[in-house]
Order: sequence, then structure tokens, then C-alpha cells
Amino acid sequence: MTQTISHILLDIEGTTCPVSFVSGTLFPYAARELGPYLERHRHNEIVQSHVLAVIEAWQQESDPQARELWNQAQERVSSEAGASAMSRFCDSAIEPYLQWLIAADRKLTPLKELQGMVWAEGYARGELVGDLFEEVPDTLRSWQQQGLVLAVYSSGSIAAQKLLYGHSQAGNLVPLFSHWFDTHSGGKHEVESYKRICAAMEVEPQQVLFISDSEAELQAAATAQLQVVLSDRDYTQTPEQTQTQDAKTPPVGKGRHSITNLGQLKLNAAPFKG
Repeated sequence: MTQTISHILLDIEGTTCPVSFVSGTLFPYAARELGPYLERHRHNEIVQSHVLAVIEAWQQESDPQARELWNQAQERVSSEAGASAMSRFCDSAIEPYLQWLIAADRKLTPLKELQGMVWAEGYARGELVGDLFEEVPDTLRSWQQQGLVLAVYSSGSIAAQKLLYGHSQAGNLVPLFSHWFDTHSGGKHEVESYKRICAAMEVEPQQVLFISDSEAELQAAATAQLQVVLSDRDYTQTPEQTQTQDAKTPPVGKGRHSITNLGQLKLNAAPFKG
């Protein structure tokens, strides 16, 4: 890094947490437990508000599969006399669409909120434990000790982010972070999202380093004047590279500065004096 860094903004999936944990553990858990969760909490006002937001998004769907699910749900609801629209949609009618959203990895904010609520029960019961890459806990602690401000920006809800870091295999890492951002700040491919995040942290974009495994996210952040680094966990060195390359020197791949683990970063860091 050539410019001074005071803040590090971190993606989660593919950056601090294996993609396999999200796709192979968290998503299947939510898919399995979401229906029963809605049934148990159908009268909870927060749950109801998220369900209504999902229904509103569903009504606006243009995807043929989603539209077909909507038509099927309407037929099912119309055949169930005597129940309110909310109770009918809180029941089985909305579940197929939620399952479809999860399978498609749609970044729909109310879905992410509901997933976070389901995962909260899983973490509380000890059925889920946040899986982080091996070097992540010690690297985060080291950065905080240097006076760097740590923040998270993920498409998962803030509640879900805190659950993962709060119930990680290394214990509760939530206190290491000062800021949390999700899609309420905007989509991760949108330049304005990163401007909003910097404004919320009261820091100049040039002082923020954003680390992600997504080129589209990095491009949006770079356009907003943040410094960026690609988390390229799939990068492999040849034997010749292994012999000649300093283990602390990040490889350069995919057209921009990249690393294979967070410990490789050499930062020109300065404590934030906001």
C-alpha cells in the first residue's frame, strides 16, 4: 500500500470466511429451518414486517420461475378460506419463494434479515459455529492493536455478521470491529454504497482499504476512491515461485494487487484521529 491506511473494510465470504461455510452450512441451515421458524414466530411484528417486504418484492418479480411460484401461491391462498392474507403467506405459501431466493443467492434485504434471525437460534443452540480462515483472528487482533479501524461490509445482515464473528471458532471477535454495513447501505456493486460507508465512518475514501474476493465490488470501491486488494484464496504458486518469492510478498493476479491470506498484507498504517 502506497497511501496511509487508517480503516480496513472487509468482505466476509471468500475474504475472512470460506465460501464453503456459507454455501454448504449457513444456506442449507436457513433453507431447512426458515419454514418452521416462520411458523413459530408468525405473530412477531418484526418477522411480519420482513415477510411483507418479501411479498412486495415477489409481486415485482420478472423472473419466470418466481412468477410461476407467485401464481401457485395465489391459487393456494384462494383455496384457504377464513385466514388472513398475512397468516396464509406466513405459512406454506411463501416458503417455496424463500427457498428459491436462497438457492439463487438473491441479495434481498428482508430475506437476509430473516436468515440472520434463523441463524441466531442455530448459533445459540450450538448448531452453528462461525468458520474463519486460520490466519484471520490473529490478523484482526494485530490490526486493531496497530490502531486501525476495522469494519465489515457484507450482503448478509449486520445481525448475521455479528453472529458469525461472535460465535467463531476463535471466540467472540465482535469487539475488534467498529463499524458494520450491509445492503441497507446499498448494493455492493454500486459506487455510491462505498461513498456512504466512508461518510458514515467519517473518513476520506483514500484512507480506507477494502478487501474482497469480488472484482465487481473492488471496481465499485476503487471508483469511489477507496484502496482495494483482491482476496484470491484460490491462487496457487508454482514450485519456482515458491522458491523465489518472499512469503510476505502478495502475488499479483487478475489485474490488481491480490493476496492469498490477510497475513500477507504490508500496510502503510496510521492510527485514525477522527
